[in-house]
Amino acid sequence: MTRLYFVRHAETDYSERSESFRQLSPKGEAACPCVTKFLADKHIDAVISSPYIRAVDTLRDFADAYNFRIKIISDLRERRVGREWLTDFEAFCRRQWEDFDFSLEGGESLAAVQRRNISAMRKILSEYRGKRIAVGTHGTSLCTIMNYYMPEFGYADFARIRPLMPHIVRMDFEGQQFLNAQEYDIFSEIPAMKG
Repeated sequence: MTRLYFVRHAETDYSERSESFRQLSPKGEAACPCVTKFLADKHIDAVISSPYIRAVDTLRDFADAYNFRIKIISDLRERRVGREWLTDFEAFCRRQWEDFDFSLEGGESLAAVQRRNISAMRKILSEYRGKRIAVGTHGTSLCTIMNYYMPEFGYADFARIRPLMPHIVRMDFEGQQFLNAQEYDIFSEIPAMKG
């Protein structure tokens, strides 16, 4: 069995509008040791991440503590919204979940994000078969992955997860076959939902 611990990044500093360069806020930085504590007894074999700074930095404390090199996988990056900063992000998100093919000019649809994330997933599951992996990710990317394997996972679930930073979801696989998912409240280390 292959076990992936998806770690949605900690709180970020939204004064930086560039997705790829947005860093963790002071509160986000302070939460990273909670991620380390959660992962410490999970027998992790490797650490991989989206290339975006906030995802990498959320796992850096754990990786440094346990001597892991963080492998970057570009296809795990967050959705590209578009060329302009949105003032009503919630309405945009709702529309994308209602129509997986909807995108703004210069942006990505959820269908496009899901395709590249699932392509990355298949490679990860092949390369790391039977291993336990920590994966640095993002809210939308993670939710499109969950929707792929659990089609009932929709906008209401995305909206519930959206404010949770950091957030951890464990997904188990036998080969390429999805088995189950488990969300965790890492601040109490108590399972939050069984999937």
